[in-house]
Amino acid sequence: MKSHYMDVFKAIQERHSIRKYLPDPIPPNKLKRILEAARLAPSAANIQPWHFIVVSDRQKREALSKGGMFARFLSDSPVVIVGCGDRKASRWYIVDTTIAMQNMVIAAMAEGLGTCWVGSFDEGEVKKLLRIPEAFGIVALLALGIPNEGRDLLATVLHYLRRRKQLNEIASMEEFGNPIAQLPD
Repeated sequence: MKSHYMDVFKAIQERHSIRKYLPDPIPPNKLKRILEAARLAPSAANIQPWHFIVVSDRQKREALSKGGMFARFLSDSPVVIVGCGDRKASRWYIVDTTIAMQNMVIAAMAEGLGTCWVGSFDEGEVKKLLRIPEAFGIVALLALGIPNEGRDLLATVLHYLRRRKQLNEIASMEEFGNPIAQLPD
């Protein structure tokens, strides 16, 4: 059992946002496993209020990349997955869809692929472009592809400026602000 945990934990440790991708398409079997990881995610009352749109069409990716300065690289990502949640099905649609999308992120890492969460989009424009029903809210976009090993200056700068917080900065024991006890590795 522990070896599986270590594989998942290693994927979580090594995951980072990728903004440069090779133009190669995503192998269909890998894409299917990534979508299966989303399908298997937990949701409140098992309602599963999510719907995912896999966008590989170049023109549509170009349109999605115009959603803001932090979305420009989407045109170069071979796939963009648009995560939607049914507002009418569950008041927890944002949380549930986010959990499912995080499953995709970890599954993609395990498949040797890179991802980047994107929140820079115009919901109305995306809904129009992809014919998304009114009942669905767009939670996030997820770039997906084979990482281009070239240097990503933005990622390097962000990593340097925004280091990961230490465990004692983000967790407390029993009550907010109580120092976290020393936990064994």
